[in-house]
Amino acid sequence: MQKISQFILKLFGWKLNVQVAEPQKSVICVAPHTSNWDFPIGKLSYLALGREASFLIKKSWFFFPMGYFFDAMGGVPVDRSKKSSVTDLMTEEFEKRSHFHLAITPEGTRSLVDKWKMGFYHIAVKANVPIQIAYIDYKKKEMGIFDVFYPTGDEKADLEKIQAYYKDVQACFPEKFNLSAKK
Repeated sequence: MQKISQFILKLFGWKLNVQVAEPQKSVICVAPHTSNWDFPIGKLSYLALGREASFLIKKSWFFFPMGYFFDAMGGVPVDRSKKSSVTDLMTEEFEKRSHFHLAITPEGTRSLVDKWKMGFYHIAVKANVPIQIAYIDYKKKEMGIFDVFYPTGDEKADLEKIQAYYKDVQACFPEKFNLSAKK
């Protein structure tokens, strides 16, 4: 899959910029997320690096035959109708596995949001894993990972540091990308 993914990205003019080693476990903060194209570009890019990442997806998408597809792609079904904590469930996944990477878009939607959802951060803190700061820049046609960030537990200060990485990144739809550090 790695060579095929590299070929597809090159065919469409996308390049990769990753200067950091992959930790054994991490939450991958992927931003901006303003387009349906973000998922295939992000997934192809990570595969092109020879890496595997899981992602959260509504359980309702796990119907036949799509369930097989999303499972094979690394989808982790989330049942929002139950009162279970996604943070706790994902922490258990990190504890069970020797290697696990969970990609999360902190905006939670492709629409404009006033603030980022902090689930990615809470999962990283509770699971005691770093956060890979990943981006998709449509102006440069580049997907990359800026850094591996170790959360300190100071949510507000850490969010400001994380969002600072994205200040020059061009979303597919820039008017839908908000870097406000409000909680």
